Amino acid sequence: MSRSARRLLASMLSFGICLLLWAPVSLAVAPDALGATLPETLVIDDADVFSRASRGELETKLRSFEDQRVDARLITLRRLDYGISLNSFGEELLETWSSSSGNPLLLMLIETQNKRSAVVADQKLDEQLPASLLTSTARTTMTVPLREGDRYRQASVDGLTRLSTVLSGAEDPGPPQEIERVTLPTNIPTRAETEESDATKWVIILLVLGTIIPMATWWVFSR
Repeated sequence: MSRSARRLLASMLSFGICLLLWAPVSLAVAPDALGATLPETLVIDDADVFSRASRGELETKLRSFEDQRVDARLITLRRLDYGISLNSFGEELLETWSSSSGNPLLLMLIETQNKRSAVVADQKLDEQLPASLLTSTARTTMTVPLREGDRYRQASVDGLTRLSTVLSGAEDPGPPQEIERVTLPTNIPTRAETEESDATKWVIILLVLGTIIPMATWWVFSR
């Protein structure tokens, strides 16, 4: 291989490595990347996980929070910068953004890379939406649909419905009930049943042979 060819190959390898190192970083999102002012868009779908129909449904649910004098936003992210948690990301947004209506902010966040969710709210909502409720909503109500089939719409709808229920003055419905998986009856024997059945057959065969062989031997030699 000539010297010029080697140089060209080395340059191409260096460029490829740079692309690999740069690609994941470019997907990371820092709080200031979403702007210094509260977006008018209610669903900030940076991860692009919602269809147009789902986005419209979620915007309607978010807009209904205005009846309780709350400004709500739903944010999806592909990944975060290293060392930034989803909760701290939301807290920084709360400090950066402010509602033009003066209503307290409620932010629901979803990170798609690790299938994590978080819910943060203005301190003015502490009595209505205590921290324990926000944590439970993120870790149970939303996380279950996220980890069972990437159901981002379902996770968002369930979380918003639970918070809206509490804000309206009703009792907290709590986290979703765990689905008990019931095994349907089957005629197919299990491995243990098969092994037990085979052992029984061998015992019967040996007993039969143990009876027939001595009798046959006696009959032959007694003649």
